[in-house]
Amino acid sequence: MEFWQHIYTKFDPVAINLLGFKIHWYGIMYISALLSALYIAQWIIKKDNLKISDNLLNNYFIYAEIGVILGARLGYFIFYDPNYNYYLFHPWEMFNPFNSSGEFVGIRGMSYHGAIIGFVLGSWLFVRKYEVSFLFLMDLVAISIPLAYTLGRIGNFLNKELIGRETDLSIGIYVNGVLRHPSQLYEAFLEGIVLFIIIYTYRKYKKFNGELMALYLFGYGIFRYIIEYVREPDIQLGFICCGWMTMGQLLCLIMILISIILYFIAYRKSTLN
Repeated sequence: MEFWQHIYTKFDPVAINLLGFKIHWYGIMYISALLSALYIAQWIIKKDNLKISDNLLNNYFIYAEIGVILGARLGYFIFYDPNYNYYLFHPWEMFNPFNSSGEFVGIRGMSYHGAIIGFVLGSWLFVRKYEVSFLFLMDLVAISIPLAYTLGRIGNFLNKELIGRETDLSIGIYVNGVLRHPSQLYEAFLEGIVLFIIIYTYRKYKKFNGELMALYLFGYGIFRYIIEYVREPDIQLGFICCGWMTMGQLLCLIMILISIILYFIAYRKSTLN
């Protein structure tokens, strides 16, 4: 376990450095996650013989990913950055890849829950234009996201961010001399691999459109809420309530509530058709 616990001292988060232009492993994993979501969707469409063309799926991918990227970035400033008022009046700074010294540092800070909001808005615009079933698309996305999400969390781990709380367990890794939970990998496993297995298996018993997305939102909310207990609270926020609740947990509770509402809305819609 010695090598594992000191892995951060042996690993460079920068994958490529060309004349000061740095490409981080996180960026590579993030792009890989986006593309893998598309490939998984294409695989499921063929496997389950779903009625959606490749051309329509590719168009949807563009809408969805623009929504994800914009939502993730905006959500970070709304939910996690205490200086959001500054960015409200200087919105272009949210996407400025250079720091105050002119050094290229890339775009840092993404919110998962913000990405969900942006994704929903992008999907809504797509549905309005192409007249496709919104709930049908949501179920396709629900089974396509988890494994792709796993890559994103591995990217967080490689980037030495979203670290866990202190631990004395041998599975912990040293971060600046402190042994901490590798919470990013816990998330990759539970919110990614395990959730994919659950949804992939349950899809055979699906009764109506929207059911898989409701299951995804509920499952992610539960897993993320639990893992927040071993994930270090965001340093700029700390605990937002009661000396123990994090912003992530609050957003997950809202997510769980939305999943229940979505389930009953989708169920009722199916009974009326």
